[in-house]
Amino acid sequence: MIKQSLLALVALTGLSFAQTANLATTPVPRAGGWVKRHESFNEISKKGEAQLVFLGDSITQGWEGAGKEVWAQKWAPLKAANFGIGGDRTEHVIWRLQNGNFDGLKPKLIVLMIGTNNTGHQGRPAAEHNNAVYTSPPEHTAAGVKMILDILAEKMPETQVLLLAIFPRGAKPEDAMRKQNAATNQLLAGLADGKKVIFKDIGNSFLQSDGNLPKDIMPDLLHLNAKGYQMWAEAIEPIVKQLMK
Repeated sequence: MIKQSLLALVALTGLSFAQTANLATTPVPRAGGWVKRHESFNEISKKGEAQLVFLGDSITQGWEGAGKEVWAQKWAPLKAANFGIGGDRTEHVIWRLQNGNFDGLKPKLIVLMIGTNNTGHQGRPAAEHNNAVYTSPPEHTAAGVKMILDILAEKMPETQVLLLAIFPRGAKPEDAMRKQNAATNQLLAGLADGKKVIFKDIGNSFLQSDGNLPKDIMPDLLHLNAKGYQMWAEAIEPIVKQLMK
């Protein structure tokens, strides 16, 4: 009866199940070089050596690019590993965690930031979801992050997570994606318990006094340059070292 009612609703509205589902919590892999990078994280995990892992999207992966020098100075001495993949959304990270990432690895701390690509993909077809038009309002993205946290807790109950607020994007405070990230961050703050999951919002570190995002920190108003990575490191270094004691 319930199934018939759902089918009737779908027929009436013209929606597909893919469109009504929360895609941010629907685990899916990606194609191409993504698979190879994912598998490299599995190999790192099997070695069981990393004590600090940064988990996220291109902003995290950028520690290997614009942030390379800062990484070598700040994080490499702490036996850090970079599990960031450009373009990833919450559902991709969930799939990674369900398919080998962190298997055999028990770091002291995971620094997690994910969600800006959920925001940025709004209204676009998602190939990984049968080309359904992508929708991920703040509640959906936050649910995806919660699912990630739940999987991490199950895999590594003794590991702490430093959950970072999604960084600001777009030039001005009224930018639609900036506002959506801010709304998502309000929900993410509620996922922290202050013990195993610690929430920290360093977004204001990158903004001018008028709230604008300067291009000398994020040239494309999304990704950090070397100066931005230095600022990121300085903003979290004290708490990272505290949590890794």
